[in-house]
Amino acid sequence: MKHFYIFILFTLNVFLGVAQVTPPEDLQDYYTTVDFTKTGLELKTDLSAVTISKHTKNLTYSQVWNALKVTDLDPTNANNVLLVYGFDDTDGNLSTDRSRNKNNNGGNNGDWNREHIYPKSLGTPNLGEDGPGADAQMLRPSDVGRNADRNNLKYADGAGHSDFSNNGWYPGDEWKGDCARIIMYMYLRYGDRCLPSNVGFGTTEATPDDMIDLFLEWNVEDPVSDFERTRNTYHANTSNTYAQGNRNPFIDNPYLATAIWGGPEAENTWDNHPNDDTEAPTIPTNLAASNIQANSFTLNWTASTDNVAVASYSINIDDDFFNFAYTNSITIQDLTPSTTYTVSIYAIDTSGNYSEESESITVTTTEASNEAYCTEETFSNIGASESNYATRVWTGDNTMDWRATEARTDQNMNGSRVIAIRDGILTPPRTSGGIGQLTVTTQRVFSGTAGTFDLVINGTKVGEIPYGDAMQTTTIENLNIEGVIQIEINNNSTASNRVMFDDLRWTCFDALSVEDNDLSEIQIFPNPFNNTLQIQGNNLQETQVNVYNLLGKLVLSTTLQDSRTLNTHALQPGLYILKLKQGATVLTKKIIKH
Repeated sequence: MKHFYIFILFTLNVFLGVAQVTPPEDLQDYYTTVDFTKTGLELKTDLSAVTISKHTKNLTYSQVWNALKVTDLDPTNANNVLLVYGFDDTDGNLSTDRSRNKNNNGGNNGDWNREHIYPKSLGTPNLGEDGPGADAQMLRPSDVGRNADRNNLKYADGAGHSDFSNNGWYPGDEWKGDCARIIMYMYLRYGDRCLPSNVGFGTTEATPDDMIDLFLEWNVEDPVSDFERTRNTYHANTSNTYAQGNRNPFIDNPYLATAIWGGPEAENTWDNHPNDDTEAPTIPTNLAASNIQANSFTLNWTASTDNVAVASYSINIDDDFFNFAYTNSITIQDLTPSTTYTVSIYAIDTSGNYSEESESITVTTTEASNEAYCTEETFSNIGASESNYATRVWTGDNTMDWRATEARTDQNMNGSRVIAIRDGILTPPRTSGGIGQLTVTTQRVFSGTAGTFDLVINGTKVGEIPYGDAMQTTTIENLNIEGVIQIEINNNSTASNRVMFDDLRWTCFDALSVEDNDLSEIQIFPNPFNNTLQIQGNNLQETQVNVYNLLGKLVLSTTLQDSRTLNTHALQPGLYILKLKQGATVLTKKIIKH
C-alpha cells in the first residue's frame, strides 16, 4: 500500500498541479511536433521522439574533441574550456582546475579529456565509443586526474565541491544540475540503455519509470546556466560544423522534468520571466578590435545599462551568431588569415530583452606568418605541480631537455602552464641553426616590483627581458647569431620577485655565404615538405648535401649527381639545417619536414 499511495501523490502532482508550458517563439519550430498539454510519460514520449529525430549528425568519438573546443569555451576566456567537476584555478592542484587551455587535451597529467557524464560501463549494454558513447550532449571536458577519481562511480548526494560522497561521486554544487539534465537527456534519447537508476543513488518510488529523485532534486537546486544554454543552442544549429542537430529539452526548460516525473517544482523558464520588464538594455557602444592576429582578435566595447541587469552580449560575425560574452570583452579565435569580418553585438538583459544592434565594425586579420621557429616552448611538459623552489628538468616541446633553477611548476598564465623562476636561471637546450629574434611572455606573480632578466647567448648579454604585474610579450630583434647557440635567461634584477615565463621561441638565423651564381639561383622546394625535397639549379653535380638537426648532429649526407631529389624518409618530422657546398661556397637553409 505504501508504494501505491506514493504513486497517487505523484499522479496528483503531475496531472493536476502542472503549469502550462509554451515554448518561446524561437523554439516553436523545433518543438512543433510536441503537445505540451500532455504530462507524464505521454509528454516524455513526444519529447523523446523529437530529440531522436532531430539528432541528424552522429559525431565520431574523435570529432567530439573538436566539438568540445567550440561548445565548452570558458565565457571569460575563449582560449580555454570549462572543466566539469572543477572549482579552483589558483590552489596549485591541477585536479581541481575549473578552466584550461582548450588545446591541452589528451591523456597526460595536466590535460583534459572527455568525461562520460553517463559512464560507458553503466549502460545496458556498454555505451561504447560511438552512438550514445560519443554523444556530445553528454560528454564534457574534465581534468584527467579528476576524471580518474570519478571513474564510473554512481552519482551521490553531497555538498560543496566535487568529491567522493556516500560511496559514490558528488559532482559539486556548480555542476550537479548540469549532470542531472544530461542524465535526463540520455534517458530521453536512448531509453532503457541509459537508465538513470544505473548511474545515481536514489529512489524511483515517486516516479512512473526509472527516473530517480536525486536528479529531480539537483535539477531544481542548480538552475540552468548561460553556459549550458550556449552549448545547447550550438548543437541545434545544423549549419555548425560539429552540431548534432538536437537539443536537451531540460536545458531549454528544466520544468519539463517536473511535468514528466513530478518531484520538487523546477523553474519554468517558459513562463516565469517577469511580464512587467519590457525595457531593453541600451545599445553597446564604442565597439573596437585590438590585438589583431592572423587567427584571432580581441573585441572591447562600452558596457550597456538596463533597468534590471544586463545578463550577456550576443556576438555576431558576418550577420551570424558567433558566441555569447558575459563581460564587455571577448577574444575571437580560430579565424582565417587575411580575411575581413563584419562584427556587431547586442546586449541581453535578465528578462531576455535584446538591445538594438550596435554599430558594426570590420576587422581584417593579418597575413599568416611563414616564419619558422627554430625552437618553441609552451612549458606544458614541466612535470607535476610543485610550489617549492627547486631545480626543474623536463623534456620540452622540441623533445630536448630544458632546465630551470630556483623554479616552481604550480603557476598558470592565461590558462596555460608556465615555469615560475625566482633568483634562478632558465636554460634552453643547446641548439644549432643560430638565432634571429627571440620572443617570450612574462608576468610577475605574487607581490613585488617590475624588473628585468638578462638574455645571455654564448656567454654574452645581448638584451633584457622585462616583467611586471601585467602579462607582457617581448620580442628582442636583430640578434643574428649563427651556428650553435646556448641561451640563458638569468640575473633577476630583484632576487625576491617571482616571475612566470611562457611561450618562449626564437627564429633561426641563416648563415648565407654565396660566391657562385649557380648556388645563388638555387631553388629548394617544397618547404615545408613531407618525404622528398626538390633541389634545382644549374651545375649541381658534385654538390655536397648535409642535413643537421638542431643539436648540430649530422643526420643525412649525400652528393648530388644526376638526381635532384633528396629522400628524407629516415628523418623524423621537425626543423633541420640544410647545407649545400661546392668547393668553398656554402649555402645554408632551414627546412621543415611535416
